[in-house]
Order: sequence, then structure tokens, then C-alpha cells
Amino acid sequence: MDITVQELKERLDKGEKLNLIDVREPNEYEADNIGATLIPLGDLPHRIDELDGLQDEEVIVHCRSGARSARAQQYLEENGFNNVRNVTGGMLAYRAQE
Repeated sequence: MDITVQELKERLDKGEKLNLIDVREPNEYEADNIGATLIPLGDLPHRIDELDGLQDEEVIVHCRSGARSARAQQYLEENGFNNVRNVTGGMLAYRAQE
């Protein structure tokens, strides 16, 4: 299941506490981020234990365009996460709609 950048922005603007994961690389995160937890896609298999306890909670993943986060979404779903949402269009779309 995906989430639109509009819905994500509305929820962030309301101050909702979200389980938001950024799967981009550290240099991308440093250049521009929306406050998500940084777990680069390549590190996800080694750091999945950091998400322990979130298997039944909503987890939102994003990247630059939505491709890497789609892979992260699939990986998390294959490892027992039941409500993983991918940000459609990623940071490119998020910044374009501001």
C-alpha cells in the first residue's frame, strides 16, 4: 500500500508521530531530509532489528523517487511487517508539491 506525498505532508504538518524510514544514502539525507530515521536500503537487512516491535504498526518508507523504498517495502513485508507504506514519488514528489 502506498501513501501520497500530500497525505504524508498533511500528517507531518499536524505533528503526527510516524514511523518514517528514509532508505536513501547518508549524503542524500544530509542534503535534504524530512526528519525520518535514516536506514539506507543496503543496511536494512543488518538493521531490521531496530524496527522490532513495529511489525503491526504503520511503517512509512521513502527515498528519492520511490524505487528504493518500494524494494524496502517488499523486504519488510517479506520479514513480517504488515502495514508498510511507500511514499509515491519519494522526495522529488514531496518537494515538488510544497
